[in-house]
Amino acid sequence: MIRCITTIVLILLVGAPLANAGDYKVTIIEPANNSEVTSPFKVCLKVKNLIVEPAKKGVSKGKGHHHLLFSSLPNDLTKPLGKQNVIHMGDGSSCRTIELSKGIHSIRALFADGGHVPYEPYITDVIFVTVTN
Repeated sequence: MIRCITTIVLILLVGAPLANAGDYKVTIIEPANNSEVTSPFKVCLKVKNLIVEPAKKGVSKGKGHHHLLFSSLPNDLTKPLGKQNVIHMGDGSSCRTIELSKGIHSIRALFADGGHVPYEPYITDVIFVTVTN
């Protein structure tokens, strides 16, 4: 009996948060990290255990849409993402054709809810590309 109660307490206190924290994932699948590209080029993303939907559907746990960032993360990610250096994919798409200048760039995917507020912990991925033209 004590073993059963201990197991239940451990699952409730430790197991559930740990299982929840790593269940969600976003991955940039195109282009490959450290690849050379010519502009314009397509950026495509996939998710694990999330539903991608248009922002107009509102805020629902485990649902939201992609954002692409080209500089560091904003200082306050408890607020909706702004428009500067961010491509909002609020239409629910998973691919976007973008144009970048010649040189090395970082591209960060950040998944957020229907109100453009990122999940905590952040669901993000980053790659680097070299634009050759």
